[in-house]
Amino acid sequence: MIREFAKVRLKSGEIAHVVEILESGVAYIAEIVRQSGDFSVTIDDIRHEDIASVFVETETPLVH
Repeated sequence: MIREFAKVRLKSGEIAHVVEILESGVAYIAEIVRQSGDFSVTIDDIRHEDIASVFVETETPLVH
């Protein structure tokens, strides 16, 4: 499940942060860090199938 503000890697290799869930498991609005020379950030809609992986963020280390 993708949550609001999740950090994801797109199949294009770009990193994005989900800012709004349009339809869970289907479509999202995301801030996408473009891999152009200036690494600009754009806001665009993405589909669930565009997402390659989701970054996991924890409050405590996974390994002690």
